[in-house]
Amino acid sequence: MRTEQDIRGDILAVLTAIAPEVEPDDIDDHELLRDQVDLDSMDWLNFLVGIHKRLHVDIPEADYKKLRTLADVVGYVEQHATGP
Repeated sequence: MRTEQDIRGDILAVLTAIAPEVEPDDIDDHELLRDQVDLDSMDWLNFLVGIHKRLHVDIPEADYKKLRTLADVVGYVEQHATGP
């Protein structure tokens, strides 16, 4: 069973692959993620696709607006994970 810290680490790995300038230790779990890292719409979409590929979580477009903070993304993945 994956822990919340495991999931958080994987999500940050996806984020830093898209935005290598991001320092994972500087990310506040409860602040708006797009305000903390400079991701345009395409980068944000790539981030969500990366989460899908790495963590086997389908994120329908209708749910994108729910994923505002790192804590939101971690919680979403915890609820919807189907992979190992």
